[in-house]
Amino acid sequence: MKNEPLPKGSLWDKTPRPRRKIFEMRKKQKIYFHLGVLCAFAVFFSNSLLRIKYNRGSEMIKYVVSLILSMLVVAAATAQTTKESPMPAFYTFTMKTIDGKDKPLVQYKGDVLMVVNVASFCGYTPQYKDLESLYESYKDRGFKILAFPANNFGSQEPGTNEEIKSFCETNYRVSFDLFSKISVKGNDQHPLYQYLTKESDFKGEIGWNFTKFLVDRNGNVVARYSTRVVPTAKEVQQRIDELIATK
Repeated sequence: MKNEPLPKGSLWDKTPRPRRKIFEMRKKQKIYFHLGVLCAFAVFFSNSLLRIKYNRGSEMIKYVVSLILSMLVVAAATAQTTKESPMPAFYTFTMKTIDGKDKPLVQYKGDVLMVVNVASFCGYTPQYKDLESLYESYKDRGFKILAFPANNFGSQEPGTNEEIKSFCETNYRVSFDLFSKISVKGNDQHPLYQYLTKESDFKGEIGWNFTKFLVDRNGNVVARYSTRVVPTAKEVQQRIDELIATK
């Protein structure tokens, strides 16, 4: 029998998808834990009944004590397996590359990332040159740049994905990862940017093109820089060096 869908407007319906996955994962972990304890109890209890039939006195008491201790050990081991931290929310997203292919962000696990919203006809568009320079300097050390074209500010990214890709390759020889155009604010804001601006430790609306986030090797958002901070700024590179040095 299928579960009835939750009505729109319910608390669960309003919960962002990354959080839903974490809640579901934790719920499953609790179920597995209790099942493990129940199975262990059933096995040991049945064994104890058999022993009661054939044992008497102090030997029986020793055996029951050993059973209880064994059950506690099994329960502790089962509980330990449920303590694994859930996947960071950042890694739960799957994005479209500039060529329209699915790219799960979990594939970047272990890399230091810069996430940036970009535009082709902005006063800050020359930062593409700085982004490429930064990428070339750090790419062999486990650093990636994820660029998301967005048309939210002054309609400065009006083109198609094909046009955006051609512009970046022709004018700036971009070799870092470009993704399909998305919205980074407003009613149609992409869930990734809902997470970055509303749930991460660096909340706040995106103010303009070329706002930058840094993500550590474990998927934690650890820094945010405004449009005016160029990607090659000393403070940015120092933070990247620190993150790369942390294994």
